[in-house]
Amino acid sequence: MHTQHQLLPALHIEATGVPIYVQLREQVLAAMGAGQLRPGDQMPTMRQVAVALRVDLNTVRHAYDELERMGAVTLVRGRGSFVAEPPEPATASVQAKAADKLARQTLAMAAAAGVAPEILIERIAALAAKQED
Repeated sequence: MHTQHQLLPALHIEATGVPIYVQLREQVLAAMGAGQLRPGDQMPTMRQVAVALRVDLNTVRHAYDELERMGAVTLVRGRGSFVAEPPEPATASVQAKAADKLARQTLAMAAAAGVAPEILIERIAALAAKQED
């Protein structure tokens, strides 16, 4: 089982102008996508992350709360935070709506970062191909 000890050293904050909670959220999601974090794995505590990165506890809480709202993490009072089990596959129409919403959000984030949609499409296809291997 992967644990918090593998994630914590990999987390870092960059002076890019991107809010710290967004950087944390994206790094955790990337670790999940890369298979470094799997369903059921325990996350580092919010306090551990705050101390390790020297950031405010509320900033880390904001990132964890967003991950919970997204369904990526389950917060269990008194036990900690865990990588959530993936949801059961939805119907085709529900998946299409979710994919559209996610695509719009991703395109907006790419535009804000100055990344052209064509490059984003190319990178997503490359990453998806790697996951299939």
